[in-house]
Amino acid sequence: MAHLIIRHKVTDFAKWKTAFDAHADARRKAGSRGGTLYRSADNPNETLIVLEWDSVANARKFTQSSDLQETMKRAGVVDQPALFFLDDGEPVKF
Repeated sequence: MAHLIIRHKVTDFAKWKTAFDAHADARRKAGSRGGTLYRSADNPNETLIVLEWDSVANARKFTQSSDLQETMKRAGVVDQPALFFLDDGEPVKF
């Protein structure tokens, strides 16, 4: 299973979250299988999103789409997102 980690800052978390939620169908159609949204404990307008994808290729294609770029702009993303494309992981237990 492929994963995409996205880190970015936004002007207003509530405004961004509304746009993020509204864009869920586009993510699903592009191959995302859901994930987890995190919010920085030190900066409430900084987010980290871990999404599961059907393939790294589809995750890359999605991040390069004009639809996503326009959505991020409208949502108030204020920096260039840091993107990490990951292949299958290995569980670590303690």
